[in-house]
Amino acid sequence: MARKSRDWQDEEEESAPPVVHCWLCGREMGSVTEWHHPIPKSRGGKAREAVHPICHRTIHANFTNSDLEKRYSTVDALLAHDEIGRFVACIPKNPPDFNAPTKDRR
Repeated sequence: MARKSRDWQDEEEESAPPVVHCWLCGREMGSVTEWHHPIPKSRGGKAREAVHPICHRTIHANFTNSDLEKRYSTVDALLAHDEIGRFVACIPKNPPDFNAPTKDRR
């Protein structure tokens, strides 16, 4: 009995996994991925987006769940905010796994 060809396994191993980008800053994801709900789960949101831990902390340091639900549930709305806009402008020069303390601005 002849062996079956396993070419399909070789093809899957050779293809690289898809590159995932951060929902907020657009940089490639590092080794740690957190999931942000643009509309908080406590407010009925189901969708979730991949973000860097520092991006996630920055969002929640600046906004309450009520703010996120009512005014800041899109990337464009978040980027229009002064604090978030400045953060996203300065973050691209850092590596994907960059980590720094996040101050609570509320």
